[in-house]
Amino acid sequence: MADDHVYVFDTTLRDGEQAPGATMNADEKLRIARQLERLGVDIIEAGFAANSQYEVEAINRITREVRTPIITSLARCVAGDIDAAFQAVKDAARPRIHVFLSTSDIHLMHQMRRNRDEIMEMAVKGVQRAKQYVEDVEFSPMDATRTQPEYLYELLEACIQAGATTVNIPDTVGYAIPEEFERLIRGVFTNIPSIGKARVSVHCHNDLGLSTANSLAAVRAGARQVEVCVNGIGERAGNASLEEIVMSLRTRRDLFGIDTQIDTTQITRTSRLVSDITGMMVQPNKAIVGSNAFRHESGIHQDAVLKDRSTFEIMDPVDVGVISQLHLGKTSGRAGFRSALKDLGYDLREEDFSQAWDSFKNVVNTQKVIEDQDVEAIIEAIVEERHREKTESPFYTMEQVQVIAGEPGVPTASVRLRGPDGELHAFSAIGNGPVDAIYKAISGVVNEPNQLEEFSVKSITESTEAMGEVTIRI
Repeated sequence: MADDHVYVFDTTLRDGEQAPGATMNADEKLRIARQLERLGVDIIEAGFAANSQYEVEAINRITREVRTPIITSLARCVAGDIDAAFQAVKDAARPRIHVFLSTSDIHLMHQMRRNRDEIMEMAVKGVQRAKQYVEDVEFSPMDATRTQPEYLYELLEACIQAGATTVNIPDTVGYAIPEEFERLIRGVFTNIPSIGKARVSVHCHNDLGLSTANSLAAVRAGARQVEVCVNGIGERAGNASLEEIVMSLRTRRDLFGIDTQIDTTQITRTSRLVSDITGMMVQPNKAIVGSNAFRHESGIHQDAVLKDRSTFEIMDPVDVGVISQLHLGKTSGRAGFRSALKDLGYDLREEDFSQAWDSFKNVVNTQKVIEDQDVEAIIEAIVEERHREKTESPFYTMEQVQVIAGEPGVPTASVRLRGPDGELHAFSAIGNGPVDAIYKAISGVVNEPNQLEEFSVKSITESTEAMGEVTIRI
């Protein structure tokens, strides 16, 4: 199967959601799916339908509103899973069912407790059942990199003959090294007679920090679909990072000779949205989307970059949407702000626009200096905060909070909440720190025990008047 570009298969909504703490509700999944469509991904793996009827409905909602990419659901090679997957994607403009089955001896012995012949039969029947529902079927032999190669080739050949249009080679436990993974992918092309009837895909995990390197090695060997997550989130150490794969192929097209169809100017915005919804912060030194990715501290570097950015930057920050061209400030008008919102993909109703505009003016009037690159982050923060206020209907509203902290005293918090009955409720509590004390006090009112797991603050803008973003996980 000849392809003119590398297909980007995004599994943020499925494998990315398996990262502890990254669970998303249906509204959040839909918002990310819409942004992935703007980004230009080819395939969205919207979830694992067999998890619940709620998951089926969430995926089905995406299929009705996101029409450009292929939409797929993961399913084990089990009849019930495959049937649920079809119910989830049946309304998609371009539906796919993605079936998988463990194939390594270690999985067969300890997890599946079946022999190779039984697994072969299950795989073929799974593909055939999916093929009865949709034309586009993907098959993944889980733990492929620890599967005996000759058995892997035989299994994939049988699945292609059964109707698989994509065969995916997952490095499920992040075990492979780039040289051997490239050799395995070349073996797939050499040893499977029907390989020309299917697209070869790869799905790499980052347990050894090699998911991007392995994915790129596979592209060099001929793979034309790469399965990724935004910000590299996912099970355990995460999946191959969408932004790293895309920008590696774009920046080194001289080496790979092929590119993706991603709109790279949407990368930073996509990264921020996923981070905001999942609460998983991006480390500052993260490639492409980290806050330090295009910053230069060294005087020698700064001097060179001021003369010519290419001296120390192999990518133009504008190409990944890092440095905004939005010149907005205290003297800007509503028309300029509306244009900026449109450029960022926001289409607000007049009431929401007016409230966002008032919030923006409040920010720019209280900060002495706002750099151009901060404007986009400020606008996104304002709009996302408005979205949360509208979609989250609190049963209790915080009316007042007072905290006493410092050595040698004990952190103490007093809160006053207005309940669903309109009555005011007050409570005080001590904690391990001021934030912990606040949540213990809230617990005293709502009678819902909680444990503070994480509290972090990051600056959206700079200077002493900086706008900040707070993440709390309880």
